[in-house]
Amino acid sequence: MDRHELNRIIDHVAAAIDAAPVGQDPFFHLKLGNIFPPDVYAKMMQEMPVASDYRRMSGRTKSTRKMDGGGTRVKIDLFPEYIRHLPREKRELWNAIGKVLCSAKVRDAFMRRLAPGLERRYGANYQKVGMYPIPILTRDVPGYRIGIHPDTRWKGMTIQLYLPRDNSIDHVGTIFHSRNPDKTFIRASQMKFAPNSGYAFAVDKNTWHSVDTVGPEVDTRDSILLTYFVDKNPLQVLRNRGKRIGNFLLNEVRNIARQ
Repeated sequence: MDRHELNRIIDHVAAAIDAAPVGQDPFFHLKLGNIFPPDVYAKMMQEMPVASDYRRMSGRTKSTRKMDGGGTRVKIDLFPEYIRHLPREKRELWNAIGKVLCSAKVRDAFMRRLAPGLERRYGANYQKVGMYPIPILTRDVPGYRIGIHPDTRWKGMTIQLYLPRDNSIDHVGTIFHSRNPDKTFIRASQMKFAPNSGYAFAVDKNTWHSVDTVGPEVDTRDSILLTYFVDKNPLQVLRNRGKRIGNFLLNEVRNIARQ
């Protein structure tokens, strides 16, 4: 993909972020829509990797494990060193998507639109906080669930971009929760798992969210998790890049074992 086409996609994604309506219930978030250009989204559907291209993602808890020990969530990190084993057309497309999501223009758009949440956590100088992007193509299968959690404080912004082919599984979107004084939770709102849509929020102690158990009516629940890790001190910088190297080595071992 040439630079002109890459810039076209970056501009479209940034414009979609700028146009996204805001949700306030139960915390500040963006309701993303028309994220990728329609022609690009259609190609993403066409060039979706096959099951054997993914590797198991541990997730936060054992809830991502099946009774037989297998995983209910698998992933492909959208960095060149991870996707180099994909067939050429898939590799070129997903490499471009990774570059788009790691671009400064997209990062800046998210920071601009999520300013209220970022300022609440980091203060008036939130724009000086480094953010390290990790884009991951994920696939959930029946049995996947994740309990109510606010995300680790290592993260600065959480974005999930939904990639279904149609609206037939729009009921499996992420649920946002509010917390009562007695530490019980209320289901405040739920995102629709609609094509080319998603959500974004600045991570804080009150950003409680979950996913109900994915039922047998779902074939796959495909999405991109774009996480911006806080990258402002030497420990965070070392940790973020160390994790990328570690995941690369795990991926290479997996591919050697497949041969």
